[in-house]
Amino acid sequence: MSDIVTAILEINPDAAGKVSVSGEDYNKITYGEGITPIAKSVIQAKQAELQTAYDAKQYQRNRKIEYPSMADQLDDIYHNGIDAWKATIKVTKDKYPKE
Repeated sequence: MSDIVTAILEINPDAAGKVSVSGEDYNKITYGEGITPIAKSVIQAKQAELQTAYDAKQYQRNRKIEYPSMADQLDDIYHNGIDAWKATIKVTKDKYPKE
């Protein structure tokens, strides 16, 4: 799950540098001057939303690891053409489809 501070900053970007948390304890959130405290339930809902968004992009992280380097991709295009490059990339795209 997303951490508390990240969720708070998503809710209120003005809290940057003005909020701190002791561990993952919702009761130990310190808000700086001028920052309105945010209810635990609102923070938890934002954390769940951020986690869902993160999980939905797992395929992108998997693809990034397996794609050839940009230099190798350009070399593939130069030597074998766009269609061969597309075929190379398609293997990874098929292995990790968008869900």
